[in-house]
Amino acid sequence: MKIQVIVISILLAFVLGVPFMMSAGKKGTGHQPGTRSLIIVTPHVPQIRDEFGYGFVQWHEREYGEAVSIDWRTPGGTSEIRKQLEAMFKDALKRGAEGDGFTLDADGVLTLENGTIPFDIMFGGGSFDHGMVKNGVTVSVKNTTGSTTTNLELSASMSRPADFTQAELDEMFGENKIGPQELYDPEQYWIGTALSSFGIVYNGDVFAKLGIDNPDSFADLTAPELAGWIALADPRQSGSITTTFDSILGNEGWKQGWRTLRAMSGNTRYFTNSSTKPPIDVSQGEAAAGLAIDFYGRGQAQVIKDSGGGDRVGYADPAGAVYVDADPISIINGGPDYELAARFVRYCLTDEGQALWQFKKNDPDNPQGPDGKPMGPQWRELRRMPVKRSMYVKYVEYFVDKADPFELVSDVKNPGWRAGVKVMMGCFGIDIADECRAGYGALNEAIASGKFSDEELAELDVLFYSFPKTEIDGEMVPFTEATYRTVRNVWRDSKSQAELEIEYSAFFRNNYREIVRRVKAKK
Repeated sequence: MKIQVIVISILLAFVLGVPFMMSAGKKGTGHQPGTRSLIIVTPHVPQIRDEFGYGFVQWHEREYGEAVSIDWRTPGGTSEIRKQLEAMFKDALKRGAEGDGFTLDADGVLTLENGTIPFDIMFGGGSFDHGMVKNGVTVSVKNTTGSTTTNLELSASMSRPADFTQAELDEMFGENKIGPQELYDPEQYWIGTALSSFGIVYNGDVFAKLGIDNPDSFADLTAPELAGWIALADPRQSGSITTTFDSILGNEGWKQGWRTLRAMSGNTRYFTNSSTKPPIDVSQGEAAAGLAIDFYGRGQAQVIKDSGGGDRVGYADPAGAVYVDADPISIINGGPDYELAARFVRYCLTDEGQALWQFKKNDPDNPQGPDGKPMGPQWRELRRMPVKRSMYVKYVEYFVDKADPFELVSDVKNPGWRAGVKVMMGCFGIDIADECRAGYGALNEAIASGKFSDEELAELDVLFYSFPKTEIDGEMVPFTEATYRTVRNVWRDSKSQAELEIEYSAFFRNNYREIVRRVKAKK
């Protein structure tokens, strides 16, 4: 019995230890006992963590003569990280109110002491999420001092400003703008470290077999030949894909944008809750194309090329229609080591740090850094776009991808219809996906058949692309650009939204089935 217990204990220790061993990363990129440690929470993949962990450790020892290490924390995607931070900060504010003293500024904002929150940095994600981190949290608490109890509204930003001078920011970024977006928060609560664009990942072999050209616009994904070949992520689960769909609406306008999203949904093979799945399936020929963040698409293309698969996987940024966003870093308010956190932010914006995003891996021909060694990644080409304009002037010939996001970017600001994307796409394309595909297929069949008059085709078109009305104060309100915010405000009540989603899905389902019925009747 003792032997069995010992064996089981050893196996249990091994199983529990595997995640920690796997998270250590390559040499010098994870936490090293006995060193000053920076704790970073991030959605970034291991390749990025390895390269930036190794680079920062080398840079810090050279610049400051001190060995440091990074303790990476990866609880999930950006949304999950933000939710975790919100819970931590709300708890910290409530605990602070239970004591006798805490310091509020004139606006009632609480600045937390170092070590209150266990993370130093949030690294990665979009500017929307980092903006929410800056906005922080507010809690209502009761504070009792002696015999007096008062109700307090306590607020705290979840980030704190970096320590760059404006001259430094101007030198690194130039104009604080890419398209309509900022490259950094003017108050430095978040700073962009890379740029993310949102485009199309495609399999050239599949497109060739289908007899159509490779896509270079989002509208290309609505072609009837692609029925059942488009892989999309669920915008209710992926913030980056929500941003992409919102961008399509902004660039194409309300009417045409929704037609593109509806038709694209009609061509889907599936909707997934993971934005990393479509590029993988596209590379394997399980799908012809999908939407992806640029580095997911380019990264998968690189994996296929490195494994001998050639150039069958491609990535397209539709010129003039691309939404480009900063991929920021934020220093956490109340983190353990502000000084080390600020140094990491500075490292990310050195030419050495920026070179990691786009230079070829371990290439002796890369330009030398201050240490006399070639700049660039050690183990994996990350294929992301640097945020500093100067990198495109000085080093673009050394980039793996020669695309310049400052030229590709759309000047159209995202319209802010994200809630509409989540609710309506959920109802017309995701929750009743089979009916949507059948309806779109029948519509295209009718167009190609020559059996329908122009008037009949127009009726089928209305059936497929129309939206339901919403009852508000006894009036049936259509879903239009002019009424969008009125309808959206009704959804703020979760019960009302759930009830309406049932009504909306029934409306779309009935319309799709009517299209199929009419087309079958003509056969």
